[in-house]
Amino acid sequence: MSREYSNEDTAKPVKGVIAVAPPSFRRERALIKRGIWPVAGCDEAGRGPLAGPVVAAAVVLDPKRIPKGIDDSKRLTPERREELFDQICATASFAVAYGSTARIDRDNILRASLWALKRAVHALPEMPKHVFVDGRDRLDTQCDCEAVIGGDGLVVSIAAASIIAKVTRDRLMCALAQDCPGYGFESHKGYSVPEHLDALRRLGPTVHHRRLFAPVVAARERQSATVEPGVVATESSNEVQIAAGI
Repeated sequence: MSREYSNEDTAKPVKGVIAVAPPSFRRERALIKRGIWPVAGCDEAGRGPLAGPVVAAAVVLDPKRIPKGIDDSKRLTPERREELFDQICATASFAVAYGSTARIDRDNILRASLWALKRAVHALPEMPKHVFVDGRDRLDTQCDCEAVIGGDGLVVSIAAASIIAKVTRDRLMCALAQDCPGYGFESHKGYSVPEHLDALRRLGPTVHHRRLFAPVVAARERQSATVEPGVVATESSNEVQIAAGI
């Protein structure tokens, strides 16, 4: 059923749009009432891009200081994500883990994502008693784990983790753009938009590209066809890093 509501930017009614309820703290609160705490939410950013690592975050919100407006990172503007990122970091316990492109190429993107999510949970300042993870796959952690499909839009702890992961990865891709001018990492963050695909065709893959993703394979093959015999290209990869804070 559709309804009218005011668009925040224009303050004008928008017709025919279904209002989406924000994620809630209901599931976390139910566990707290049973004496189960800490409770973490975790999510990742960067499964789909052709370049850059996958970034996972785990967050334990303070029940008394939950920032207002936390939502699925995809529903927020970049400016609002940055604001909430700072607020979450100031009030919650959190950890971030990076799955490198080398790990993605070796293990595949799903396994690399689950590995990074597990690392983020285990890097929290205090090991949680229960963790909610976005998606279908539970994590092999030392605590109870519950997978929630669409969790970043349902569970506020997962939504908070989605913001931490997304902002962290976006900042990283902007940094990589400085090392790799011409690819547009600062705008598309490594996703397969026309601008990125065109840069791959013109410039070939960088060491930050995921070697086994189809467009990267095609670009590398085109590049190899034009390389002189005897010329060997070498690549290096960054180690996985973990950052934690409270």
